[in-house]
Amino acid sequence: MKKWIVLLVFILSGIASFAQSEKYLAMMKSTIALMDSAKTKDDYMATANRFELIANKEKTQWLPFYYAAYCNQMTCNMGIKGEEIDAVCDRADAAINKADSLQPNNSEIYVMKARVNGARIMVSPMSRGAKYGKISAQILQQAEAIDSLNPRIYLTRGQALFYTPKMFGGGKEKAKPQFQKSMECYSKFKPATELHPNWGLGFAGYLLGECEKK
Repeated sequence: MKKWIVLLVFILSGIASFAQSEKYLAMMKSTIALMDSAKTKDDYMATANRFELIANKEKTQWLPFYYAAYCNQMTCNMGIKGEEIDAVCDRADAAINKADSLQPNNSEIYVMKARVNGARIMVSPMSRGAKYGKISAQILQQAEAIDSLNPRIYLTRGQALFYTPKMFGGGKEKAKPQFQKSMECYSKFKPATELHPNWGLGFAGYLLGECEKK
């Protein structure tokens, strides 16, 4: 009798776990779809909130924290300024640091850390460029050491160079090889699962095109 009770408990817990994983998968897929269609600050903030809700429910999963950081980082590109940028970056840092604690030595996580540091430059490019640009570059080196075929490394590095004035070591000529490398990596890249990071191809192609304009 005891054996049957133990077996029944095992089966029921397995069913519950399966149902939970199916629900998690559905929630993540729908929220990633919202993220991919986001166009405004409000879109990205709402999607970040939704990822944070999933993350707080599925505390052992790193991807919701990663995407929450991504959406917050993207919010910084939507016209916010000054202290609001820092506040959003603080929120992104909290999320990506949690992802890092759950999934150490992950190239995608390091790329996102680099992007969040890069976003902080927008508060005051003249006073912050050197400090946060250096931090971001060092983190990208770590990401490359983990996975040199990650296309988002070269996209992020290329963006930093593209938006840095030529007189400070940036410009289209410096950025172009990074975007070319990114596109080369994208041509071979396959995400580990349908939930894993797969963004950036269109932007890399667009910026490469801008670099090729005379």
